[in-house]
Amino acid sequence: MNWHRIFAIGAVAGLAGCVNLAPDYPRPTPVTPTLWPSVGTHPAPKPVAASDVSNLGWRDFFLDDRLRRTVAMALANNRNLRIAALNIEAARAQYRDSGSALFPTVNASASATFSKSGRTAGGNDTASGNVVTGSSVSKSLSAELGFASYEIDFFGRLRNQKQAAFDALLSSAAARRSTQISLIGQVASDWLTLAADKERLSIARETLVNQRQNLKLVKARHDYGVASGSDVANAQSAVESARVDVASYTAAIAQDRNALNLVAGGTAPATDLPGAKIPAHPVIADLPAGIPSSVLTNRPDVISAEYTLRGDTASIGAARAAFFPTLSLTAATGWATAGLSGLFADRNRSWSFTPRIDQPIFDGGSRRAQLDLAHVQRNIDLADYEQTIQTAFREVADALATRATIDRQVEAQQALVAANARAYRLSLARYQAGTDSFLDTLTEQRALYTARQNEVGKRLARQTNLVTLYKVLGGGGFATSDSSAPNRPDDTLPHR
Repeated sequence: MNWHRIFAIGAVAGLAGCVNLAPDYPRPTPVTPTLWPSVGTHPAPKPVAASDVSNLGWRDFFLDDRLRRTVAMALANNRNLRIAALNIEAARAQYRDSGSALFPTVNASASATFSKSGRTAGGNDTASGNVVTGSSVSKSLSAELGFASYEIDFFGRLRNQKQAAFDALLSSAAARRSTQISLIGQVASDWLTLAADKERLSIARETLVNQRQNLKLVKARHDYGVASGSDVANAQSAVESARVDVASYTAAIAQDRNALNLVAGGTAPATDLPGAKIPAHPVIADLPAGIPSSVLTNRPDVISAEYTLRGDTASIGAARAAFFPTLSLTAATGWATAGLSGLFADRNRSWSFTPRIDQPIFDGGSRRAQLDLAHVQRNIDLADYEQTIQTAFREVADALATRATIDRQVEAQQALVAANARAYRLSLARYQAGTDSFLDTLTEQRALYTARQNEVGKRLARQTNLVTLYKVLGGGGFATSDSSAPNRPDDTLPHR
């Protein structure tokens, strides 16, 4: 092969990819309101230029060391997160494979052939009728270097396939970060629920002790003829009801631990579990003021959906390119001789060059169906992207609605507990003085018990609301805060 042909091949290869049949990618406009809904007299939060929430590291958001250690354990061991990470590796391998099609596959080969044949010279023998007078051995040696069926990507089919694989890789990376954010939120919610149920169990046990004391008091008064048998029955009923609650919360705590161990990927150490009360400040007191207008498009699940949608554009380009001719090249150079000593001599050198063009004529509508499928898939993924945006909007709006009133709910519930406690103490004193019935006292005691349990629920709701708001705003993708961290997939991913 002379240098003119080599130059011609290089020039043809350089023209590859000059035509791109993929349509332009217009970024979809979010189909959501521009403002968050207001809650009662609380106006909607005003948008700001940038988000501090998505770049707030989870180690800075969670203030309780036990909770931090549990989250770290889950990130290291959770199987769903491991699957998401392996999906990235699979997409990365697919991207490398699609990129390799843009380059020729060069192969080297060497072969040796030895054969023996008989000579004949008149006469007859029993087998062939000829007389074998001698034999010869022939040999052939060859070495070759070349490539076969290298496609010149004139119309961008291979490049669009590579682009689609690249977008799939970025989508997988964003999906992995979305899985991490959801996992962190789930771990925190399960951990706080365990703390709340432990506190509820403490209240139930305390109430059981009080009910047993009341039962002893009522029995003593009954023995003196002051209390009726109905009072004794009511007191006994209150004791049994408290026993049921103690057993129920004991089972709930065991289930909470099982749920926490599942998301943590193993048994969480007892030293990392919450105590008998919800911690006062397990997370930061509040998130930065102002919700950015770009908060939804910065969420990893939305980013993942958009990368998938962008990859569909490249897939359409690849499907369009299938309608056009395909040019492929096969070339080889080598040596062939009958002796090993002269194998690489110039006189034994050989070469071949075979260009080939293929133009589809009739395929029963297969290419048209593939193009239609690519367009339909893009429409499906566009609807999925819009649905993801709408879901994200609702999640943030719901979290903001709770945030607007949860502090007042906790405050009102705590005031109710204090009022019920006073009412119970007064009713018990009146009963002991003989001026009130035990049924009235029991009613006040039950009201206090219910109010205390509900107060635990309100405090749990306040903490889990902060966790939820942190999650739906895209927080949790980083371990530590970094205001310069970009809201995009991992920087270590390859670039086109």
